[in-house]
Amino acid sequence: MTETSTFWENEEATLSARQQEAIWPGGQRAIDTLAKRNKRPVRELITDLIDPDTAFFELSMLAGFGMGYPGVDDVACAGIVTGIGKVHGNWTMIMANDARVKAGTYFPITLKKHMRAQAIAENCGLNCIYIADSGGVFLPMQAEVFPDDQHFGSIFYNMARMSAKGLRQVTLSTGGNTAGGAYIVFMACESIMIDQQSFSFLGGPPLVKMATGEEISAEALGGAKVHTQVSGGADHLCTDQTQAISRVRELLSLTRPQALNLHRYPVQEPLAKESLYEVLPTSPHKGLNGYKVIQAIADGSEFIETKKNFAPGRGSNILTGKIRIQGLPVGVVCSNGAGIIFHEAAKKVAEWVVRCSYERIPLLFIQSSPGYMIGSESEHAGIGKFGADMVRAVSCAQVPKIQLVIGPDNGAANYGMCGRAYKPHFLFSTMRARTGVMSGKSAGGVLLHIEQAKRKAKGTPMTTDEITAFQQRMIDKYDGEAHPFFCASRLFNDRVLKFSEIRDWLGMAFEVSLIKPIGDATFGNFRF
Repeated sequence: MTETSTFWENEEATLSARQQEAIWPGGQRAIDTLAKRNKRPVRELITDLIDPDTAFFELSMLAGFGMGYPGVDDVACAGIVTGIGKVHGNWTMIMANDARVKAGTYFPITLKKHMRAQAIAENCGLNCIYIADSGGVFLPMQAEVFPDDQHFGSIFYNMARMSAKGLRQVTLSTGGNTAGGAYIVFMACESIMIDQQSFSFLGGPPLVKMATGEEISAEALGGAKVHTQVSGGADHLCTDQTQAISRVRELLSLTRPQALNLHRYPVQEPLAKESLYEVLPTSPHKGLNGYKVIQAIADGSEFIETKKNFAPGRGSNILTGKIRIQGLPVGVVCSNGAGIIFHEAAKKVAEWVVRCSYERIPLLFIQSSPGYMIGSESEHAGIGKFGADMVRAVSCAQVPKIQLVIGPDNGAANYGMCGRAYKPHFLFSTMRARTGVMSGKSAGGVLLHIEQAKRKAKGTPMTTDEITAFQQRMIDKYDGEAHPFFCASRLFNDRVLKFSEIRDWLGMAFEVSLIKPIGDATFGNFRF
């Protein structure tokens, strides 16, 4: 094992530790509490729900850490499990409240994660399964979770819109669903409740008592039998979670089989002798060999490059061409060397994105760029104009787009390489990723210049010690906010991947993204 691979193995050990923290809130005591209520952890339910011996691709596992909400600093896994698995051979989006985290309460980050999963489902044409056990919104933050667009009501809006498009919305209630949470049950195409375990009501017994004076138990007010036999708000009554999971699978058993809108070749493992653990430098700010990166993840390590000889040393800072991922042909745009985007590289990428769009070939952006080249020479050569063309092409490309961040992800390069604002179908990071407006070193230098000017104007110039301390604070702040853990906690990516997981996740992501037909290519005005 090389020094480089040892470094990345250690980095990924910290990732594993954070993931374990996310999926184990409350420890064994929380599991025991569920057992007393005849409940199992939601991930066990999901394992039984998906097809035997298939994988569950869990999304946004690290969301919710360090949020600093009133009285709640961490919301482990954002209090909800989301991910994609196969049910009767069809890729399906699963969203499951984790009652171990503040009784499944919805914080702002919970809403963001839930709706990100819904957005993926709608964009890719996936049926949705909700495992509902939630007390509704986190009341101390009602202004941040209740009244606005992309707040709590948008979950049900999304359910209605997806149902109207023919995407099945199936809810299994495994506990209490109060107030807005009740609509997870009532808005579903079909819903399942468990006798003596599931409850659903717009106002619970205490609120009913206060509002009307009526004294009533949760079971009599909105239990499983009430809604399956009296109100009609739910469709299926089950005796326990095991029977309920079987019923969910039964409801989706006659769903039309999915087909991919792209040809596929036999899968080949990479033939490259070096894995990403060997080829990626330990410093995220050191240049990399894009050819070796591609060879480490592509089927057969094959790369059909386009414009290989265009503007050497400048155009070659981004590689373009075709590869296969798990048998699927993919257009690739990959950072190379220092990754700085010169105007030649920007033109090259814009042309390639347009070409792939007309060929209806999905795109993979492998991002490790500190930004577009600056200075008078670049400005006069049209870096702004050609950078805008690159951004325009990426914005309008109608084919599935996936971003994989393996290094610096700064400034406008985040845009041109299909960052979150450009709506990639999926966005994955690695432990080498650093996503921020600029590096800590650059930010420290810029902000120090501003601070020194302020202090000089006041007649109190900064001392050497103050300069050093100020720079270090800025470096710590900006580098900390660019770290994959910080970004994942705020849902700036869909998953932080280990290098060894990249091929499987890309294979899933492209397959899921190709279920819906690819539309016609349409682009706005380019500047030539």
